[in-house]
Amino acid sequence: MAETKLVSWNVNGIRAAMKKEPGFLSTFDAVDADVFAIQETKASEGQVKLDLPGYHQTWSSAERKGYSGTAVFSREEPLRTIRHIGSEVADDEGRVCALEFERFWFVDVYTPNSQDQLKRLDVRLEWDERFRGFLSGLAEQKPVVACGDFNVAHEEIDIKNPGPNRGNAGFSDEERASFGRLLDAGFTDTFRARHPDVTGAYTWWSYRFKARANNAGWRIDYFLVSDAIADRVTSASILDEVYGSDHCPVELTIEL
Repeated sequence: MAETKLVSWNVNGIRAAMKKEPGFLSTFDAVDADVFAIQETKASEGQVKLDLPGYHQTWSSAERKGYSGTAVFSREEPLRTIRHIGSEVADDEGRVCALEFERFWFVDVYTPNSQDQLKRLDVRLEWDERFRGFLSGLAEQKPVVACGDFNVAHEEIDIKNPGPNRGNAGFSDEERASFGRLLDAGFTDTFRARHPDVTGAYTWWSYRFKARANNAGWRIDYFLVSDAIADRVTSASILDEVYGSDHCPVELTIEL
C-alpha cells in the first residue's frame, strides 16, 4: 500500500486567498499533497486562473455567483465525479465534490451553516441526514475519505469557550448530535482518534476580537475515514501555521 497525503482547506474565497500572503499557490506547493481539497471557493472554474501542473482540477460550483463552492485537485485522474447528493436543500450550492479513485472514494464537503439564531438549522439537519446516507452508500462500494468544513465543533474539547457558545450555530446540541450520528454510521474522526486528549487544536478563528492571536478557535474542519481503514492512518495534523483564510488547512496521511 502506498502512503497518500491529503489536505483540506476552507479558503474563504480562492481569489482572495491567492492574493493574501503567503498566497494559496505557495501553500499548495509547500504541502505537496496527492489530493488537495478546498471549500468556500466563491468561484467557478472559469472565474479563476489556477495553474497546477500535474494535477487534475475538479470543481463543484454554486448556481449563485460568488457563493459556497468546492474543488479538488488530484494527481490521480478521477474515474467519476458526483456533485449532488439528492438533497432537497442546498444541493445547488456546490457543497459536494466527490471523486471516485481506484482504491477509494474521496468526498470534499462544505456543510451548510445553521446561521444566527439557528435560523437555517432545519436545512442543516436535513442536509446532514442526506449526506450521511450518501457517504454510507459510497462506503458500500469502496472505503471513503471525507473531508471539509463540517461547520460543527463536535465536543467541548473542540472549542475554546464551550459554555458561552452552547446553542450557537456550530455548537448547538442538535448539530453536535447529528455529527455524532455520522460517526456512528461507520466513520472515524481521524484527528481526534490519533490525538484524543489534545486541547487548543482548532481550525477556524473569528476575524473579530483577535481570536486567532489568542487561539480562541473552533475545530470544525475534519478528515473522516471509513472505520475499516482507520488503522491505515499514519498521521492527522492541523496546519495552524498557515494563514490566508479564517480557517487553516488540515492534513491526513494514510496508506491506501
